[in-house]
Amino acid sequence: MVRGGRRVVWCVAAVLALAGCGRTEVPPERPPAFAGIEDLPEKLGADGTTIMVGDPKAKVKVHLYEDPRCPYCEQFETSGGGPQLRKEIVDRHATAQYTLASFLDDRVGGSGSKKAVNALRAALEEGKFVEYHEVLYLYQPEESVDGYTDATLLKLADQVEGLRSPAFDAAVKSMKYRAFVAASQKAYERAGGSAEPEGPGTPTAVINDKRIPAELGEVLLDGTLFAQLVQQIHANPLEWEHTTL
Repeated sequence: MVRGGRRVVWCVAAVLALAGCGRTEVPPERPPAFAGIEDLPEKLGADGTTIMVGDPKAKVKVHLYEDPRCPYCEQFETSGGGPQLRKEIVDRHATAQYTLASFLDDRVGGSGSKKAVNALRAALEEGKFVEYHEVLYLYQPEESVDGYTDATLLKLADQVEGLRSPAFDAAVKSMKYRAFVAASQKAYERAGGSAEPEGPGTPTAVINDKRIPAELGEVLLDGTLFAQLVQQIHANPLEWEHTTL
């Protein structure tokens, strides 16, 4: 992921300015905010790989491509745009879609990414994906350490109330969702298109069908900038649609 430098700062400012220009729409009446992340609806999309979180009627749709072992994904999820995105989802301003990659296992060795993706799919089955996803990034092992073992994944699951069960534990230990893991990795690779056959990089965000390019990666890692962008897209979705990145 490319980040830093005066050009990136200028581009970030340009994106925010373009996203924020024009008239702000008067928001229609909408349902009240969710009580918290534990109350968010979550389900597997029709494609069998996309995990969908939040109110599908929300104006801002953020599709994220992540690998559980990716340190930049950890930065996004813990101190960058992730906490802000969860707040916007709770407020029904945004919805999130996740494609979970596992390419780092092949790149740095081990099976931690695959095991973590499998465990996340098992958590979705229990209606606990959002909470467990947050916990895994809060306690992410070093990228070079194959730290997402069965024992670690089960221990971290203890921090999510109601997640541990015989079914969940068995799914983690047996890699029950290995087919989902493989299909999700393939979906990640397809997202890169012919120009990036190995995938678009992680984290990558596509907001309302518009991909944030790598050179604007600072937007994802700065919580304030990301929150401003999401809020401005929510206020002016048509302006964002016509913004050129």
